[in-house]
Amino acid sequence: MGYNFTDNVKEYKNLISSTMLLSFVNVVSKKMKQLKLTGFIFFLFFFTESLMLPTELQDLDNFNITQKFIEENVEYITIITFAQYVQEATFEEMEKLVKDMVEYKDSCMANSMLPKCTKLPNDVLQEAICAMEGLPQKHNFSHCCSKADTERRLCFLYNKKANVGFLPPFPTLDPEEKCQAFKNNKESFLNHFVYEVARRNPFVFAPTLLTVAAHFGDVTKSCCEEQNKVNCFQTRAVPVMQYLKAFSSYQNNVCGVLLKFGTKIINSINIAILSQKFPKIEFKELISLIEDVSSTYDECCEGDVVHCIRHMSKIMNHICSKQDAVSSKIKECCEKKIPERDQCIINSSKDDRPKDLSLREGKFTDSENVCQERDADPDTFFAEFNFEYSRRHPDLSIPQLLRVVQMYNDLLRNCCNTENPPDCYHYAEEKFNETTEKGLKKIQQECKHSQNLGKDGLKYHYLIRLTKIAPQLSTEELVSLGKKMVTVFTTCCTLSEEFACVENLADLVLGELCGVNENRTINPAVDHCCKSNVAFRGPCFESLTAHKTYVPPPFSQDLFTFHTDMCQSQNEELQKKTDRFLVNIVKLKYEVANEELQSLLTNFGNAVEKCCKAEKDEEKLVCFNKESPKLVT
Repeated sequence: MGYNFTDNVKEYKNLISSTMLLSFVNVVSKKMKQLKLTGFIFFLFFFTESLMLPTELQDLDNFNITQKFIEENVEYITIITFAQYVQEATFEEMEKLVKDMVEYKDSCMANSMLPKCTKLPNDVLQEAICAMEGLPQKHNFSHCCSKADTERRLCFLYNKKANVGFLPPFPTLDPEEKCQAFKNNKESFLNHFVYEVARRNPFVFAPTLLTVAAHFGDVTKSCCEEQNKVNCFQTRAVPVMQYLKAFSSYQNNVCGVLLKFGTKIINSINIAILSQKFPKIEFKELISLIEDVSSTYDECCEGDVVHCIRHMSKIMNHICSKQDAVSSKIKECCEKKIPERDQCIINSSKDDRPKDLSLREGKFTDSENVCQERDADPDTFFAEFNFEYSRRHPDLSIPQLLRVVQMYNDLLRNCCNTENPPDCYHYAEEKFNETTEKGLKKIQQECKHSQNLGKDGLKYHYLIRLTKIAPQLSTEELVSLGKKMVTVFTTCCTLSEEFACVENLADLVLGELCGVNENRTINPAVDHCCKSNVAFRGPCFESLTAHKTYVPPPFSQDLFTFHTDMCQSQNEELQKKTDRFLVNIVKLKYEVANEELQSLLTNFGNAVEKCCKAEKDEEKLVCFNKESPKLVT
């Protein structure tokens, strides 16, 4: 049977999420039917005990599992690792490495006691990449090859480029060519697909890429048997790529937070998410689970494919081993086979609030010993506050929950230095409620404003705003970000939990703007927001105005010269050209008021409509040559 995505998966609908996978996919997957994965992916998740190459005699069953893992999956592991680390490399260069790794695997299977077989798989792959003649120099990563162990692994990590504008457009084949290539050599076809997807998504976790590849292979097989192949691919392949885009956005954001702010902030986010999803879990059990999640992100963001897979499965094992104490919603999930079990748990809804859970936890506002408990172990104290507050407020966004934790931290810093601390912090809950109410009203106003503007008006509003605060970004980046901001409101403002949805999804878009790598710089104001407290990233961006020291680029007539192909463009392509025109005109006329920019956009639309009415291409071209200069003078 094939993978069935529901037909009404909307563009980027998958992005409705918090900044943590378990909550993220919970909302996404309500728009998809349960996924049924192939035995290939089944094996990847099944293997949870040890993913290192054998270093000593082990239990026979475990040894056979290890051997089977290496034998069956070495090509895909190599492709993903290589394509994500060396994005510029050609497919032919990648094939050379795959051949080398297959030979390595064969030799270790013949004699596992060889010294080279005692190394971690990721170290073996990086050494093999560095050993490829001329490759480090050709693709500018020789500085990483001069390092060893942890330093080399981190170097490869920081060498990844989230912005892939330097790569050619994703190669496309018409359905007949695609099916012929699939028929001629299925393995090569899917290897090409994994290579192209992995190099354009360097921070996407390996299990996600493997899942997408399995989906795409099944879709291709099914559609190539259909008479109307074009319609089949449009119906079934597009949702698969949207699924990839959604996970890419989420995982890029996770890795960006990890690289810029470290494990402590990631843990705070995870505590909030898991407390909302599993409100009856005990605090000690939650902390144990958080440790597993943090290890997963360390390995997955670093690009250690093998250990990423292991830790993903370990989390699910942990949850199912304690399911009675974790959630009433996962019993049926834990009875399923792996990886259906894992997908089911991720998709499960938030557990019901325990009947005996009070509306508020008095120990953080009513106790006279709050300051002493904070001083005894600050990290554990605020982690427990995060847990207790988050599980009582499943309707709040993750940024809002983190803001409440920070507010409480600041409040105690002040109150614990007063003569009567209990009188000071006793009213903390009221302050939290005031802040939340303010945030809720603001989101309601923004939703109303977005509905008044309409979808196109909202898009142009954000294209202008984003270009003015970050004009240094490329036109394509700004167009993409503007489009995603529109998705925030068109998706969330119709939901009952619009507050959480808007903030969570907007935070993903801002995370994409800030980028993954720590050294990404745009301009001082934007950089400040990107490096400030994650909880306050949204409010920081809202306070930004046009970049005051920006110097517009020299006028380029090429950017504003239009041809007759404007008239042949389908609606979607014409919209893209219109969006690019607006961004380019904002960059050029940076000081112009928003109203005038909107007027220029209207003039552009009128000019296209006027010129495309001409009967002959020559007449259309004359018209465009006449009208174009009026738009930029």
